[in-house]
Amino acid sequence: MNLDDAILQLISQQDVPDQFVLQSLLEEAGHTPSQSTLSRRLKKLSVQKVNGRYQRAEPPVAPVPLAPRVTIIEAPPNMLVLKTAPGYAQIFGLALDREEVEGLAGTVAGDDTIFIAVKDPSYLRDVREAVEELIQRGP
Repeated sequence: MNLDDAILQLISQQDVPDQFVLQSLLEEAGHTPSQSTLSRRLKKLSVQKVNGRYQRAEPPVAPVPLAPRVTIIEAPPNMLVLKTAPGYAQIFGLALDREEVEGLAGTVAGDDTIFIAVKDPSYLRDVREAVEELIQRGP
């Protein structure tokens, strides 16, 4: 058993009030970390002292960013223009290119605008629906 597993096992099986006690328990289990190594390992494992004993603290969950507001403008006969928040156009353009949408000729993305070229005007509605689906799903 490696040092990290030993630490997690010990703190889950018994109340460990301080690093000195933990270090002694680890030595009994055949591990001899220095105090500085033990401190670094505790930090890496998200182990903190809570209510007088060491326990693993779950790292906070990062909030999921909201999808930016997106506007689609038809520019007949074979062009769509997608307007989005600054910084999102290239992400959406790349995601759309990877979709392999029938009738899509290609995209040109700037910072907040994407020009979407359609091979033939008859595909304009299908490509727009694919774009709307991608927006709902997120890139």
